[in-house]
Amino acid sequence: MTKLRKILIIILLAAPFISVNAQKNAFGVPNLLKYDKQLLHFGFLVGYNQFDFLIKAESDLSRYDSLMVINTTSLSGFNLGIVTNLRMGKYFDLRFIPGLSFGDRIVNYTIQYDNGERLINKKNIESVYMDLPLLVKFKSSRMHNVRAYVIAGAQYSLDLISAAKKKHAKTNEIVLKLYPNDVQAQVGVGFDFYCTYFKFSTELKMSFGLVNLLVKENNAFAESVTSLKSKLFQISFMFE
Repeated sequence: MTKLRKILIIILLAAPFISVNAQKNAFGVPNLLKYDKQLLHFGFLVGYNQFDFLIKAESDLSRYDSLMVINTTSLSGFNLGIVTNLRMGKYFDLRFIPGLSFGDRIVNYTIQYDNGERLINKKNIESVYMDLPLLVKFKSSRMHNVRAYVIAGAQYSLDLISAAKKKHAKTNEIVLKLYPNDVQAQVGVGFDFYCTYFKFSTELKMSFGLVNLLVKENNAFAESVTSLKSKLFQISFMFE
């Protein structure tokens, strides 16, 4: 886990406690009293993410020459989105947050030669996803100007720069190709903070791909992997 990821998680978890502690000595009318009675409201999202894969390799890699281990490396990216929130009841909302996700992932192929030397061949996969998530938000009772919530739902994602149909740029270069269409299950937690003029939210969310994205081709890099599904960690900051 990177230092940036640790810092963001600490901020997310500490924010509600700092806010509640600050409000202990705060008297007066809570902010935005009529806010939660709105049928529909909008906002925008900015976020930090880490793209990764849930990978399954062939059980026997010995038939792929000197290939020993296959694993992945997650890389940092960012998200932008537009929030549309429909009130379904006192404790439930339906949320549609179309947006763009920018990120990279690396698949590492460790090759060991007869002399014992090891070489890691890295396949970098860059993606720009157009995300269309539909989520149900379950909210706790409001505590003055703070409210906790959990979310769950599904997301369709389209990779706008997918290499699935592209030909290899060089005859000696093998590109690991992914299909552009993805469907993910999502679950997360967050906190709403009612400010004077708007609502600010922090949210931690995980996405797990349901579709095998790997394009099967006649090369050792693609044939040695049986399944490649997306996994995404995201911290979002929303202004509504």
